[in-house]
Amino acid sequence: MKIIMVGEAANHKDTLAAELPAGCEFIALPREASHSDEYDAAIGAEDVLITLRFSRPSGRVPAFRLLHVPGAGLDGIALDALPPSAMVCNVFEHEIPIAEYVLLAMLESEIRLADMRRRFATQSWSEAYRHRVQHGEIHGKTLGLVGMGRIARAIAQRAKAFGMRTIATDPAGGIVPGLIDDFAPPGELDRLLGQSDFVVIACPLTETTRGMIGARQLARMKSSAVLINVSRAQIVDEGALFAALKDRTIGAAVLDVWYRYPASADDEVAPADHPFHELPNVVCTPHSCAWTANLAVRRYGFIAGNIRRLMAGEPLLNVVRAPAPGRS
Repeated sequence: MKIIMVGEAANHKDTLAAELPAGCEFIALPREASHSDEYDAAIGAEDVLITLRFSRPSGRVPAFRLLHVPGAGLDGIALDALPPSAMVCNVFEHEIPIAEYVLLAMLESEIRLADMRRRFATQSWSEAYRHRVQHGEIHGKTLGLVGMGRIARAIAQRAKAFGMRTIATDPAGGIVPGLIDDFAPPGELDRLLGQSDFVVIACPLTETTRGMIGARQLARMKSSAVLINVSRAQIVDEGALFAALKDRTIGAAVLDVWYRYPASADDEVAPADHPFHELPNVVCTPHSCAWTANLAVRRYGFIAGNIRRLMAGEPLLNVVRAPAPGRS
């Protein structure tokens, strides 16, 4: 079987190969192959394509058997541009590090360990001790979760251990009984925003959620509240968020996802139109909250399992689009 790995996915060839039979052939294509038909001659009708993004503006689409997204989000995949014969699967496994990142962001917001460390000096120890600055705690704080998928559930489980109160809403209407303290139906987003000390964006980007958090919603939040976005930047209106942070309408933000990304290896773009990194109440990180060594092992282990199932004629897991009838 031939396995085409596009862009960053090709960096994990050895991890994937270790889980598959020796006869598999691996081909690495540059990131441009996700949106250009220049490389389509390398793709065959029985091949597996592993890529985070796929589109064909030219309209010329190669046939292939399986597109396996090495992540959860499908907003980079133009599903209507895929050949009818192609099955599409995705993979999760990122909820563990993202949940840890969110807990770290909340803890740092309240405890400010970095500030404590800066204030400590041996030569002024006595003064530092006598003038200790009180810090906060996340115990008893309210966590608002926008979305109730795997990431939000992992966050809620950990927040519960810290004694936080959780309220959640889900644009798709999903709910997990017993995991959260309160559920706000989609029409009650304002109630969640008004109650929360921390608001975590953890829903997928869809036409329904794009721009869902704008100036009016941000104004509903507490002036001390912290917004944490680990999903997709476009769920929150960029201009409205920058203004709310600059004017201190909300207390702070922790942003790991951005409004623009490089399209190729030599593409240089700014992450946003507004200079969020210049604001003292914003923590900016480069879409790395899930980026751990163990993540790749788990994800490509899952993909290998699905490829083995495909080779054996068995049903695949995490199928998000089945091939058209009679095209499998």
